[in-house]
Amino acid sequence: MRAPEFLSPSTRSVARTHAGLRWREGGRVACVLAAAVLLGYVLSGCSGVRAGPGADEPTQTPAASPTASTESPSPAPVRIGNATAAPSWLGTRVLPVGPQGFAAAQQTPPELRNRSIITVDDLPPPADGRFHATVQAVPAGVLARSSWTKDCPVAAADLRYITVSFRGFDGRAHTGELLANSRVADDLVTVFERLFAVGFPIERMRISSAAELNAPPTGDSNTTEAFACRPVRGQNGWSQHAYGLAVDLNPFQNPYHKGEVVLPELATAYLDRADTRPGMMQPHGQAVRAFAAIGWKWGGDYRSLKDYMHFSATGG
Repeated sequence: MRAPEFLSPSTRSVARTHAGLRWREGGRVACVLAAAVLLGYVLSGCSGVRAGPGADEPTQTPAASPTASTESPSPAPVRIGNATAAPSWLGTRVLPVGPQGFAAAQQTPPELRNRSIITVDDLPPPADGRFHATVQAVPAGVLARSSWTKDCPVAAADLRYITVSFRGFDGRAHTGELLANSRVADDLVTVFERLFAVGFPIERMRISSAAELNAPPTGDSNTTEAFACRPVRGQNGWSQHAYGLAVDLNPFQNPYHKGEVVLPELATAYLDRADTRPGMMQPHGQAVRAFAAIGWKWGGDYRSLKDYMHFSATGG
């Protein structure tokens, strides 16, 4: 620091003395800072972590747990046998509904022309890979997430909650759930035990809520289920599903077809029943025979329409 010219010699001397002291103190501070920076680089080189802003601030590192896993969860398999993971868009592309209340039938996307999708488990699969079944009164929580209301034509007390093992398109054993009329619960267990034994593949089996039944169509659903509180398609009368006396099995592989209406709407590739693919019902196939053994009728035998997914105790 230069002393001002108007200061006296003694004052300038004192000023120079103080300036020298400040310079020496600044030099010492600079040396200390340089040493700290050098030490930071040395430590970062030893630890493999580059020092950065705030690197000299104390941090708390939690102690590593000897039992904690540092590995990321395994990704979902993309192929099991002939089955593949569902396309990312499945169930997301809403179709416009026409004046009749149905969406127009469309060409089947290439990914679904030979539909064989890995089952995502809704319930724990059987640990031993074998067939298991349960039949019980419907738990309150299950009833609440179903489509049942007091306006349905069957009382809740007359329904049963059924769980059965089924074989997926991935070849693995899975657990499905159904609501069905108490009169037919045991018979349905017999049917699905037989289908499990012969390896008939089912993609998914679960109970749908009212919101799901009334959701805008995506044309690609494939849920096997029994009870659904809804009318006959295109009519006002109750469906046999509303009584728990019907089952729809693999709807995508076995679509409903009447005139220009196809349900699911993207399942048009499966209208060719001569092109037999896994999960399809055939007149003398395992599924048709299994339901026939308990006296149920198949919608594939209807004359005015074809409802290949549909089996019912009354024929309706």
